[in-house]
Amino acid sequence: MSDTLVLEAADGKPALRCLRADNASPMTHTGTMTYLLGRGQVVLIDPGPADPAHLDAILRQLDPGERIVALLATHAHADHVGGMAALRSATGAPSLGFGPAGTGRSPVMRALLEAGLPDAGEGFDWAYLPDQSLGDGQVIDPAGFAIRVLHTPGHTGCSLCFAVGDWLFTGDLAMGWASSLIAPPDGDLGAYIDSLIRLSARPWSRLLPGHGLPVTNPAERLAELIRHRRLREAQIRQALALGLSDIPGLTGAIYHDTPAALLPAARRNVLAHLIDLCARGLVRADPAALPDASFRPA
Repeated sequence: MSDTLVLEAADGKPALRCLRADNASPMTHTGTMTYLLGRGQVVLIDPGPADPAHLDAILRQLDPGERIVALLATHAHADHVGGMAALRSATGAPSLGFGPAGTGRSPVMRALLEAGLPDAGEGFDWAYLPDQSLGDGQVIDPAGFAIRVLHTPGHTGCSLCFAVGDWLFTGDLAMGWASSLIAPPDGDLGAYIDSLIRLSARPWSRLLPGHGLPVTNPAERLAELIRHRRLREAQIRQALALGLSDIPGLTGAIYHDTPAALLPAARRNVLAHLIDLCARGLVRADPAALPDASFRPA
């Protein structure tokens, strides 16, 4: 069953209903959050996975006469948009997002793909295609209140955040329970840090993430996420200075207490840091910043 949190309209912001999908895992925490904004005409953010029980829970949240008028997606991972097609069919509401899986990749990532970086596309719903593409800074008003769109690449190239007043719906960019997985070519560490710094410039009152509870100390949490990545970068550079040169060795030295099942994700995070360090001229890779390359300080 989905958990539900209800906040009635206040301080100029619409009513908010939050539902948690029953898809807990090491990567999704207790499950993916779906958000319904407004009363009467309702905007939905992230339909969640392709799960009939979650779809039913969403529809049962609607009072008589209410209808969903827009389906927003923070990004194209299947645990966020897998249920989009079914919900679109059930409600007739259009889907809105940055673009399909694989869009928004940086020039660095596109160059690495040409050089042989595997394009795993892990976790994406490759069938997802929004009816309307949203751009950075765009303001939409499908239900009587303004929603500002922020393109915040990093977790994926197509990641968006949605601002409603001083609330920010962050998808997987900023979560309260853990740092985000950054898995190249769609995960981009440099873009991720830039997005966190950009978000830090605004005085948000609450972050509403794709997984986990609402974050009530946004400035502290965003700063903590940036510090965590800077610390990981320092650990990688120190290990390189000691002579470690490949991703398995670096991962083993840095993530020595990580469960074996999570080590593949840890290796992808290390690769993301190495790609960023190479792009900044701090590390050199032979032959290129690829998973099987040899790395050394510049």
